[in-house]
Amino acid sequence: MSDHNYLSTHEPSPFDSGIRAQSQTENWTGWNGYLSPRIADTLASEYFAIRSSCSVMDLTPMEKYRITGPDATAFLNRLVTRDLTKLRVGRVAYVVWCNDEGKVIDDGTVFHLAENDYRLCAQHHQLDWLLLSSIGFDVSIQKETHDIAALSVQGPTSFSALSAAGIKGLETLKPFGILNTNVNGFELTVSRTGFTGDLGYELWAERARADDLWNTLFTLKDTGLFDIRLIGLDALEMVRIEAGFIMPGWDFNTAESTIRADHDRSPFELGLDWIVNFDKPYFTGKSALLAEKARPATRRLLKLTLEGNKPPVGSFIFHGKKGKQTGAVMAQTWSPILKRCLALADVDFIDGHPPNDLWAEIYYQKELKWHVKWARCEIVEGQFWSHPRRRATPPMPF
Repeated sequence: MSDHNYLSTHEPSPFDSGIRAQSQTENWTGWNGYLSPRIADTLASEYFAIRSSCSVMDLTPMEKYRITGPDATAFLNRLVTRDLTKLRVGRVAYVVWCNDEGKVIDDGTVFHLAENDYRLCAQHHQLDWLLLSSIGFDVSIQKETHDIAALSVQGPTSFSALSAAGIKGLETLKPFGILNTNVNGFELTVSRTGFTGDLGYELWAERARADDLWNTLFTLKDTGLFDIRLIGLDALEMVRIEAGFIMPGWDFNTAESTIRADHDRSPFELGLDWIVNFDKPYFTGKSALLAEKARPATRRLLKLTLEGNKPPVGSFIFHGKKGKQTGAVMAQTWSPILKRCLALADVDFIDGHPPNDLWAEIYYQKELKWHVKWARCEIVEGQFWSHPRRRATPPMPF
């Protein structure tokens, strides 16, 4: 497909004019039917904006659903593996939901906006599954992807920049909290959430106020007080791997997209045991997950660091150097802040445990000649990278 046809078949974002004014490239990709920049300036400048200053990314293409009604809490608690009866108004929770076989359909975030009023954000289209799952519940489910304009503002100076832009109350907003406010004459919802593993916020407004929201941020940039930089999806990919966050459809096959049997994944196989709550009433997939928990683990999505600086693109993982193939790299990046190659790898277990000697076979090209390199892998528990400012309340001012 030509660039002209590609651009003409994707919807421009409500921030399109602002994005084009800030962008130094024409490097676009499609995201849920919208045009989104992969790289707006340079990958290096965008990465370090997230980790060293303040970055802005368009979140509008994210799938968003408004769920209301007397049974909204009961419906969502039946849908997801986490106990949402404990989610207070004004708070956000990370969730996954499964099919009857206990395999993950998608993950996302649930915003408890008011009593019996929620917003569910997801990576992929979920309206059909939500409507099917809601049979018997007194709920209303409305897709609001195109109605809500959203920006992700992330980085160590994001608190100071947003405060300088006139958003009040951020100093008391805790991680996964929600703030409803009014800025420059329009209503704005701010959540202390993000996909970078750093200090950051997500801003939500009516689509008609997209230009007002954009100008609130980039008028501040024009003063020279803050380095506020537009970023694209490639920089986000780097930092989300550093943070150890997973991406459905990239790091694992979702239950809806899998073609062959046994190629989808459960929350346990993705390392998401901590959001599976068996103490709450029945949820979709509970029986299958209880049975799986009683068996030895057969595979897991592991976080690995690799020796050397050659990225393990499409690499296989072996038990022992040149030994038996035991897995594959699903996502990888070179971390500028850690000076290490990082990978998320789907690895087969032995008697319920990971192999104790993991190696990656890496192919790379240098001066038109292909080379092979073996790199030892180390398993990392938790996040590859984390900074105290992510949770500090109030955040440190800059």
